[in-house]
Amino acid sequence: MAIRLIHAGLGGWGTDWEENALPPVREIERVAWVDSHEPTLAKARERLELPADRCFVSLADAFANVEADAVLITAPLFAHVPLAIESLEAGKHVLVEKPFAATLAEAKGAVELADEKGLTLMVSQQYRHYPAVRKAAELVVTEAFGPVGMVRLDFRKYSNRAKTGASRHYDFPHPLIFDMAIHHFDLMRMILGQEPARVFTQVTDPPWSKFRDEASAAITITFERGTVVSYRGSWISTGEPTFWGGEWHVECEHGELHFVSREGGSSGDASDELHVLPLDGTAEAVELDHFAYHGRSAGLLAFANAIETGEEPETSGRRNLPSLALMIAAARSAESGKVEEVERFG
Repeated sequence: MAIRLIHAGLGGWGTDWEENALPPVREIERVAWVDSHEPTLAKARERLELPADRCFVSLADAFANVEADAVLITAPLFAHVPLAIESLEAGKHVLVEKPFAATLAEAKGAVELADEKGLTLMVSQQYRHYPAVRKAAELVVTEAFGPVGMVRLDFRKYSNRAKTGASRHYDFPHPLIFDMAIHHFDLMRMILGQEPARVFTQVTDPPWSKFRDEASAAITITFERGTVVSYRGSWISTGEPTFWGGEWHVECEHGELHFVSREGGSSGDASDELHVLPLDGTAEAVELDHFAYHGRSAGLLAFANAIETGEEPETSGRRNLPSLALMIAAARSAESGKVEEVERFG
């Protein structure tokens, strides 16, 4: 039996979920749609041809009119935790877009409530669900090329074309760190199998940046066992664009792993590549596993499986807290200009 899902948040990204991520997953059945902004709701209803009697301006209205098991939250960041708490209080499982929350206190409160209610609370960290990152994590954990030394990671895109004030992206809080680097921070934890300890952020925005907060930065993250990651990210790079998952160089004792991940359209098609360069050899391509689903669709399947089995998902709210803590510490360092400690858990 499919998980009956209410989808809350039907703006541009929420609509993309409806058009690309949700349809392939037969284990999920959408039973209602919610957006508190009536013009946005009306626009989505028309574009997606949604039934009017299943579209609501509040979760409370949806809960009162349809039977549901879970809620998908793709609303703006400020609404993530309030909508999650409302859903959990109503006895619904929750899948929420990244970043989970703007503060650790908010996130911890939601995690505690989910535990109290015995419900699944999961964060959509979709970049984990691609072949190259899974294979890289496997090679690192098995020390196929020895222990890890230095890691270099680059992300480059250009999102600076619109006129000043004409793009909502320009006004996002911490658009690099909150909107994009959270993906890469989460992948660092997954691939290295370590938790972050300290972070230093140097904002590198040029004079022509139209963003209010940092759009580019050089970030150094030190992990618990001493591994250092050098991360350079930019929404305003005029260099060659990278894949969305970034361009990775993982230096190990006996060679380097080089991989790129998550490119293509919103449908989540994978075009990942991973090469190994042995210390005394030539670069070789590594065959990657085939995935039936990628990205958000794979995350939806993991969410459905967690609800069915009662097992804690890989990106549960609790397990996502260290990624969120690194994001928040990196933003704090961007403002303070100092090395910041990353909050640790358990």
